[in-house]
Amino acid sequence: MEQRTFGPTDRTVSVIGLGTWQLGADWGAVSEADARAVLDASWDAGVTFYDTADVYGDGRSEQLIGAWRREHPEAFIATKMGRRLEQVPENYSAANFRAWNNRSRRNLGMDTLDLVQLHCPPTAVYAIDRVFDDLDALVDDGSIAAYGVSVERTDEALRAIERPNLASVQIILNAFRLKPLDEVLPAAADAGVAIIARVPLASGLLSGRYTHDTAFAADDHRSFNRHGEAFDRGETFSGVDYDDGVEAAREFAALAAGVGLAPATAALAWVAQQEGVSTVIPGARNAEQARSNAAAGSVADLGEGFDAAVRELYDRRLRAQIHPLW
Repeated sequence: MEQRTFGPTDRTVSVIGLGTWQLGADWGAVSEADARAVLDASWDAGVTFYDTADVYGDGRSEQLIGAWRREHPEAFIATKMGRRLEQVPENYSAANFRAWNNRSRRNLGMDTLDLVQLHCPPTAVYAIDRVFDDLDALVDDGSIAAYGVSVERTDEALRAIERPNLASVQIILNAFRLKPLDEVLPAAADAGVAIIARVPLASGLLSGRYTHDTAFAADDHRSFNRHGEAFDRGETFSGVDYDDGVEAAREFAALAAGVGLAPATAALAWVAQQEGVSTVIPGARNAEQARSNAAAGSVADLGEGFDAAVRELYDRRLRAQIHPLW
């Protein structure tokens, strides 16, 4: 697995990481044994970067990772904070930061957290100097080693990149969400900021496994958040209308077959090969998925022709409904 330098830090991370939302909640039930199997399989396949959040299962994801990390202290663990209270700027305070970080440190069993990210905060937060001063203070006292932001919108990412001590931006980037390629990735590269690409399979659409009739569990966000009922709808199927996405995914699967790859492997490899991407964080519900995802990190360069075909598909089918929104 290729390792890349993580922004301004002295750490390296695997180009394919693991997103662990699935191990906490909102994707249907995952047992503790299955979660452990996913973590073990990813590590054995070369994954070193693990992304979680304090609200995934109200801390369950962090706790599972924390227990596993005792045997894998070299793993880079990124967590997130900010979604435990009403989403208003005044809740992004030094006291809340301290409380949230202490809780995550207990869950993860870490004295110093590798990376803490603001978890898609209200847009106004990016303009508050005090917020970033408070984050700097957590670095200064050793509570965290570095901080970043997870964003919904490209304009939020660009505002955050202007902050001098920012280590990373986590943003949705996949074959059905290309807008970050326009400005965010170039700006991050210029500033030396890491890019964490999340939702790289568009909530599974790009795996090519779903049909118009696929049913998801009632506690799966792909059932209850298609129109933003619970949180930003861009987090579910990248904001793409489900039926439109199924049709676009069929075309993407044909592109993948043309280069001899399974759709999910091609989709992950394409994101990982975009200039400026530090790591890509697909989720996995079982060990087989974790191993398959990790294999995308060793795919040879897909080439300009494949990249051009992905962009043409996006422009023709999805740009009008997706590009103006995020």
